[in-house]
Amino acid sequence: MSKHVYEGMFILDSNRYARDAAGVVGTIPTTVQQMGGEVLASRLWEERRLAYPIKGHRKGTYWLTYFRLDGDKVTDLTRQFQLNDGVVRSLFLKIDPRISDAMVQHALSGGPAVKPRETTPAPAAAVEDVEGEEEKTEE
Repeated sequence: MSKHVYEGMFILDSNRYARDAAGVVGTIPTTVQQMGGEVLASRLWEERRLAYPIKGHRKGTYWLTYFRLDGDKVTDLTRQFQLNDGVVRSLFLKIDPRISDAMVQHALSGGPAVKPRETTPAPAAAVEDVEGEEEKTEE
């Protein structure tokens, strides 16, 4: 079977990550390589509060990894991460070969994983009306 590029998103145990970041993260490339894969990029995504508790965890450290692996090994890889105590959840997506290089390069560049939300300014007319009303109430 041919090797494909996969994106792996991991939710790591934040407590274990805080105590031994290198140890927890080090299991990811080691496990991929044991399955015959090659890690292309691996980096911290962010740490955040989970929407709902998973296995008693309320916080998680998100870790993003891109790797090349035989398609028939993904099931075994999934099982290995289910058995890993440092990994709360994992998800693997097969990346389209036409965009895989661009996605790996973006991950390697270390750009912001999540763009900050932009606030839209209030329309000028609304601001003037509010200011005019304030002046009337002061008089």
